[in-house]
Amino acid sequence: MQLRPSRILRLLREGQIPSLLKINLSDPRVVEIAGLCGVDGVWLCTEHVPNDWIGLENQIRAARIHNIDALVRVAKGSYSDYIKPFEMDAAGIIVPHVADADEARQIVDWVRFHPVGRRALDGGNIDGQFCLVPAPEYLAHSNREKIVILQIESPEALENVEKICAVPGFDGILFGPGDFSHRIGHVGQLDHPTVVAARRRVAAACKASGKFCMAAGLYAPFTEMVDEGFRVFSIGADVIALSGYTKQRLDVLRGHIDTLPAATKPAVRSPYV
Repeated sequence: MQLRPSRILRLLREGQIPSLLKINLSDPRVVEIAGLCGVDGVWLCTEHVPNDWIGLENQIRAARIHNIDALVRVAKGSYSDYIKPFEMDAAGIIVPHVADADEARQIVDWVRFHPVGRRALDGGNIDGQFCLVPAPEYLAHSNREKIVILQIESPEALENVEKICAVPGFDGILFGPGDFSHRIGHVGQLDHPTVVAARRRVAAACKASGKFCMAAGLYAPFTEMVDEGFRVFSIGADVIALSGYTKQRLDVLRGHIDTLPAATKPAVRSPYV
């Protein structure tokens, strides 16, 4: 039996810059479209998106079919919520709102197998090939190829970021500029000097500790973020793409309507009725 290695980790080891698309919609076909378009992974979510476990499993399966990684942002706080995506064979998890090094150590303890952590052993799910893979191989593969990302998104967490990054056993940090800007009273101002300084501090802490830094979007000059140390990039979200395309096509249609002769041109109407 062949256990699937992480595409994102392989690309990072090769010096590449992996790409992700955030998926808010629950249809596995959206994941398949992303895979066919050439992204390296998808960012699924149970923190803000009402995904159920069966739907999430099908999305992860769709990613696996197209050999892209599925990273699941988990609901915060539950051991079971943290390990279930791994047991569905997600490539990794993103844990939101990590505040300090003690919490980082607790997460590692929950999700890594011995000797790194104390995760409970099952092996009877797809990540262990339904017990068809020898347990030592399953454990070693999980510790080596499964991704653990912690999210820094508050001023309190920023003050602890160097200590968080120094904790062994996890792979990367995702800086959350939206929540950070909200917490400092400048919601949505991702170019605010305090947000930019926080972003750079997170990236520097990652670089110093050998962790990768993930960007939640292309929200700052790309070369600048790469110079700072960002190596994994979310390129956007399915809902933003769909709304943007819909608005663009409506503008095209309305432009055609505006050029119609008076005899066939309909009266102006509200777009909301």
